[in-house]
Amino acid sequence: MSLADHSRRKPDLRLRWPNPWSAGAALIAALVVAPILAVIWIALFPAENIWPHLVSTTLPRYLRNTLVLMFGVGLLAGAVGSGAAWLISRYEFPGRRWLEWLLLLPLAIPAYVGAYALVDFLEYAGPVQTALRRLFGWQTARDYWFPEIRSMGAAIIVLAAALFPYVYLLARNAFREQSGASEEVAQSLGTGALGRFWRVGLPLARPAIAAGMAIVMMESVNDFGTVDYFAVQTLTTGIFSVWLQSNNAGGAAQIAATVLSLVILLVLLEKHSRRKMRFFNLSTRHRPVARKDLPARTGWLATLACAFPFALGFVLPAGVILSHALRNAANWAEPALWEAGLHTLMVCGIAAVLTVLGGVFLVYGVRLSGRQLPRLLLPVTTIGYAAPGAVLGVGILIPLAGLDHALADTVEAVTGYDIGLVLTGSAFALVLAYFVRFFAIAQGAADAAMGRVSPNLALAARSLGRNQGQTLAEVYYPMIRASIASALLLVFVDCVKELPATLLLRPFNYETLATRVHEQASLENLGDAAPAAMLVIAVGLTAVGLLARANR
Repeated sequence: MSLADHSRRKPDLRLRWPNPWSAGAALIAALVVAPILAVIWIALFPAENIWPHLVSTTLPRYLRNTLVLMFGVGLLAGAVGSGAAWLISRYEFPGRRWLEWLLLLPLAIPAYVGAYALVDFLEYAGPVQTALRRLFGWQTARDYWFPEIRSMGAAIIVLAAALFPYVYLLARNAFREQSGASEEVAQSLGTGALGRFWRVGLPLARPAIAAGMAIVMMESVNDFGTVDYFAVQTLTTGIFSVWLQSNNAGGAAQIAATVLSLVILLVLLEKHSRRKMRFFNLSTRHRPVARKDLPARTGWLATLACAFPFALGFVLPAGVILSHALRNAANWAEPALWEAGLHTLMVCGIAAVLTVLGGVFLVYGVRLSGRQLPRLLLPVTTIGYAAPGAVLGVGILIPLAGLDHALADTVEAVTGYDIGLVLTGSAFALVLAYFVRFFAIAQGAADAAMGRVSPNLALAARSLGRNQGQTLAEVYYPMIRASIASALLLVFVDCVKELPATLLLRPFNYETLATRVHEQASLENLGDAAPAAMLVIAVGLTAVGLLARANR
């Protein structure tokens, strides 16, 4: 065929069906993003617009308290986490090897459990004030002054104690990766230990510390149990009060949209703060920083500095909860406890399996398509992790309730049988919320694991007659199953600890371990809440152990 004939060929306009893997990836991305879009839509077009009333009354207080909480927790967790990471990575002192991993354990304690334990420990009838009264002979609370426990300051301390390991883990890895040459040059120029931290170590680790602080601040915005127990009115508590107490879903969606805007702004600020920061190791032989031995007195001070956040974030809450669980051993036999445990195992297990399968399917579909659109959709699916659970509750329950009623009416009109509320009357909405909220964990694990598999292996399998599904099962799965198992466990643990979305979306009289802890502790009955809290902590410890093993 001549060049002229080739140029006169008509373009191929035949309709091509999309690759099922790519279509499925697009469907999963739409499913994750849909609740966020629903919140925005309901906020812009509410059935009853109370936005002017919110702006003139409660919204400024909610926003002010949220900002104070968010930045207070972020700064305190950033200081504690980066300081502990610097000591662990730069110096040798008594107990350093143990504290290197013990500092991760506060991640096993949900912040709301830490709040209940702190109040129980420091309240008027608690062991601290009781011991003070006996020691000094005081008779009543009027005889002495004691800090207010249920306050903004206490909420900041509790959340920072529970969340600082995010900063510590990222900062420790960043300090480890720094070159020993820069440290030696600074020391040869007469820079002291504090100067080397401020001028060399901290600037190089700033991106990791900023990322850790951003995670901490987002988790602070998401928190409901701690601030509700301490009577701190934030945007998250405002969603619950406007929706459940004032029965105004549109107003709740408007507050949820405010929370979402705040989180998106936080993410953008974090990325903007390090947009021009680039660090490269130009040495052909990278030599890590050698840890220095501290003198005896200074070494014990370093031990105390690292042990204090561990004691406040793990030892205190775990000890208080364990003491209540042992003193109230009969509560372990309550049927309601094990029913809540079974509900947690079923719902969180199903959600974890579906989330990880969806993450693997999405990443594999994007890799197979080779097109730009699926690759653009991949990072969009991580937005669910940034969205607080209360926001997702609004974005899922309101549209799902409308769909549920329409489905029930249609089935009854056709068959004459009332099927009831299948979607919102079951744990379906809860599983969907967990899927959206923690999809980023599964997607990130799958993407990182598949990125380590050479494309040539997949090409070889296809050349031997394996289809796409067989290639995934026979080539990719054996090589990524360890990462998939880790992601499965991490998603399961996060589902177990999630409280705001569970409170909003659970069916009537349907308890999980998290909601049982919250409800019993809210009734000032920590003895009944202790067994469920111990089970939550045990699950969290399993995940922290896996995390520590992965970061050795």
